[in-house]
Amino acid sequence: MSGKRILMLCGDFAEDYETMVPFQALQAVGHSVDAVCPDKRPGDTVATAIHDFEGDQTYTEKPGHRFALNASFAEVDPATYDGLVIPGGRAPEYLRLDGRVIEIVRHFFTADKPVAAVCHGAQLLAAARVLEGRRCSAYPACRPEVELAGGHYADIAVDAAVTDGNLVTAPAWPAHPAWLAQFLERLGTRIDHA
Repeated sequence: MSGKRILMLCGDFAEDYETMVPFQALQAVGHSVDAVCPDKRPGDTVATAIHDFEGDQTYTEKPGHRFALNASFAEVDPATYDGLVIPGGRAPEYLRLDGRVIEIVRHFFTADKPVAAVCHGAQLLAAARVLEGRRCSAYPACRPEVELAGGHYADIAVDAAVTDGNLVTAPAWPAHPAWLAQFLERLGTRIDHA
């Protein structure tokens, strides 16, 4: 397998597991991942938050880690990447206000490259207007955004994922095994199980 080049769009208070797990897992199978955030450079960090499901009406939020970025947002050329990862959490809520972020997201759809978005990542997809006619999962609170953007909300189990063309989505971090497996398949990565 030849490694692919993956772009990960990060921001403060992205969900901790939805940032760190794909970042590490994709590297573990031979891909390179550039984690970037607007107005930040390599070595800068973003604060993450741990979202958990503890029986309340919505998730709870606790401080996560300081996640170190390893590439410069200002130098991103989306044409040089093979895939895109959009973690959830609160970051997509404000990243979607950045015109350059929207341009980058649209590039991956125009070029039909694999895109993996989890949880609130759908907010960024909706803002980029790339969901028209597509099946998309997300955290249930994002269902209105998916539908208002012309998408078909995939109401699936919290540990499941759905693929529609180049787009792989899931409701939250419990879906990592399914979500990452489907994204790896879209990237053409073959994983042999012992």
